Amino acid sequence: MNTDHNVLRQIMRRSLSGKDSHVGTAAILAGLDWKLVGVRPSGAPHSVFQIVNHIIYWEEWVNKWLDGGSPKVPRHADGGWPGKIGPANRKEWQQTVRRFGSVLNELERRSRKGDLLVKRGKWTRVEIVHATGSHTSYHIGQVAFLRQLLGSWPPPTGGLTW
Repeated sequence: MNTDHNVLRQIMRRSLSGKDSHVGTAAILAGLDWKLVGVRPSGAPHSVFQIVNHIIYWEEWVNKWLDGGSPKVPRHADGGWPGKIGPANRKEWQQTVRRFGSVLNELERRSRKGDLLVKRGKWTRVEIVHATGSHTSYHIGQVAFLRQLLGSWPPPTGGLTW
């Protein structure tokens, strides 16, 4: 594989992991109490639980696309915000955290396959993975902010608080 493709793959991995940009994407949910993730602070449009399910929704969508599928785009933005404000119990939250990690790992794995520059419709693999990394990063920042508002920052692994 040529050097250009290796550089692109490294950029995609970093985009998905948050490496060198912010607290690791996979670590952002560590140590969060299940009751807290369903709290929506005054003025906040979403809870942590809603944001995590939104990220999962779109990462699963991209995984299907990377596999050659043609997943439907929701008719309206709210179609990409599935579920309720908070989990019903600790078990539901733990399952959501595992699913989040699994979907992220699958996306990273799929991003390493195939020709990065072949176009499907209006996107190449590298473009859609990069866009997904940016989308995820945006929402991870929201989770960090909500954690700060809720008094649950930093995660156990630490946080980049300059």
